[in-house]
Amino acid sequence: MKVLRFFILGMFITGMASSCVSRATGDDEKGQQLAEAGDVEVHYFHMTRRCATCKAVEEVTREAVTTFYEGKVGFTSWNIDESDGKEKAQELGVSGQTLLIVKGNTKINLTSEAFLTALSDPDKLKQTIRERIDPLL
Repeated sequence: MKVLRFFILGMFITGMASSCVSRATGDDEKGQQLAEAGDVEVHYFHMTRRCATCKAVEEVTREAVTTFYEGKVGFTSWNIDESDGKEKAQELGVSGQTLLIVKGNTKINLTSEAFLTALSDPDKLKQTIRERIDPLL
């Protein structure tokens, strides 16, 4: 009976982890236009239906960007189930839930770290975001 419980728990955890997977691909022409602007932007892509972790990633990221980079770094949350979010996701080569830092042709995907720490250690996620953005400024 215990083996069955562990198996079910393992399947549940695997299902949750795979539902929040990033699928970022290579750069495109519009990404090169961002290079000319030279701005650092943080983009969080999500779907309409969201779990607690998805919501926490957005909240912690927004708080980190606002606290550390007010006016210097932009943060945008995009729903990829809506047309404008889908368009931006295509522009950046994203097809799933993704936390992405973009400066020019540089794309830093923090999705894995974000989903691992947003609920359990939000301060660690904030520090990771800071460590990745600081060298870009």
